[in-house]
Amino acid sequence: MSDFLMADLPDGPFVRLANLLNGVEPAKPSITMAVGDPQGEVPAFITEALVRETASFGKYPAANGTEGWRLAASSWISRRFGLPASFIHPDKHVLPLNGSREGLFLSLFPLMPKTKAGGRPAVAMPNPFYQAYAAAALAAGAEPIYVPATADNGFLPDYDALPHSVLERLVAVYICSPSNPEGAVADADYWHRLFALAQTHDFVVLADECYADIYYGDPPASALTARFAATGGLSRLLSFHSLSKRSGLPGLRSGLVAGDAALLARFRAFRNVAAPTVPTPVLAASTAAWNDEAHVEANRARYVERMAAAQTILGNRMTRPNGAMFLWLDVGNGEKFALRAWREQGIRLLPGAYMGREYLPGKTQSNPGFSYVRVALVNDLSTIRAALERLKEIL
Repeated sequence: MSDFLMADLPDGPFVRLANLLNGVEPAKPSITMAVGDPQGEVPAFITEALVRETASFGKYPAANGTEGWRLAASSWISRRFGLPASFIHPDKHVLPLNGSREGLFLSLFPLMPKTKAGGRPAVAMPNPFYQAYAAAALAAGAEPIYVPATADNGFLPDYDALPHSVLERLVAVYICSPSNPEGAVADADYWHRLFALAQTHDFVVLADECYADIYYGDPPASALTARFAATGGLSRLLSFHSLSKRSGLPGLRSGLVAGDAALLARFRAFRNVAAPTVPTPVLAASTAAWNDEAHVEANRARYVERMAAAQTILGNRMTRPNGAMFLWLDVGNGEKFALRAWREQGIRLLPGAYMGREYLPGKTQSNPGFSYVRVALVNDLSTIRAALERLKEIL
């Protein structure tokens, strides 16, 4: 066994995909549906806000963001998740991030004890999972616990089912809702049960809610709403959000974390010495984005249109997710199907196994993502239709 903390980090999914497809020439012009990279024009008001503040590239930005950003972010949290404006304090309950991934990774470090329950600290996460979760756990010296998210449990991990000895070692759990890759949404009851477990076993809930504004019915229940409703506060919670998804601005690298004021104070102090602060022009553009809902509604309408097109073309070959931007298609063997889709149809897909982890070494089918492919609906509508018509031929 290697002495390096990161030795057990799973290989990156896109590195594995590149290796799978290396040297294989597609029979048709290529269309990539592997990466969740939102496509579209940058709203003019975002660009204008960025340009107005370009001179501030000449100064170091504050870790806490500008006053305007803090007011915009805290107002959005209150407005979007039904929290009292008088409760969410702009200086205590929100913090800017260089994209939500930065926060999802770094937030574990100031929370991590040397030991817990007399053993190695543990961090639980869904399986399949966003690779940043595992990277954070390993880098912080914790044992990552991969908890299956399958059709049998609605694609949401059942943390209650973990052994007591593991629960006692938990420092934090990650939960993504709407989830990547399945598009599952945790309801209020799920959140309440998870926080009850956190209270009993003394751990923090790291809620990856970056897809909260992409949904196909009612707005998804939020960890923020559920926690406040139960306790009148946000204890044991950090909730992460992203303008990459909400506003379709992945290149801006801007997000926020909201939640427990005491946890955020520790995280703020850590970021002050260990992480890059968000540039002031980016904060200006972000302020404009958090203050505006019209572009978010237009963004969501495009995803609704894309999902409707997918349902028309694929019919019962797919199950409509409740949120996020992906189809999670059961194709029997995701890796073989992705290779075939590329070779025969020129469609680049991500095998579900590349986002998961095997439970039994060498037993590939023990990976909860084994039979799936993830299909990202991020291209323009005509491209998505053309790609799905090609996939339909081999499904």
